[in-house]
Amino acid sequence: DLENQLTTKSKILDEVKQGLALNGNAEQTPESSRITELSEMEDSNVSQVAQLKTSMQSVLEQWTAYHEVYEKVNLMTTRYLYCLDQCKPSVVSLETLKNQVRTLQ
Repeated sequence: DLENQLTTKSKILDEVKQGLALNGNAEQTPESSRITELSEMEDSNVSQVAQLKTSMQSVLEQWTAYHEVYEKVNLMTTRYLYCLDQCKPSVVSLETLKNQVRTLQ
């Protein structure tokens, strides 16, 4: 979005420069110095947006890696909890144990 806005503003600035050139303003006027200043600011903004885009790409890659690892850890935790639940000794009464011993004998 920022890139699109900068492109639009750049086109407008170019049109203003061309308009001043067509009017034959060869002398340094406040308007032309302001246009030059705006052009420099635009170049700086374009550079900053490019740096921001690179940084955001890096953040996106790191976030993607984090998300993948998180999903794996989440799955392993779920499996671990399931195993713990399955491995719990069932609570039985003394009477039930005596019956099982008799059955086995």
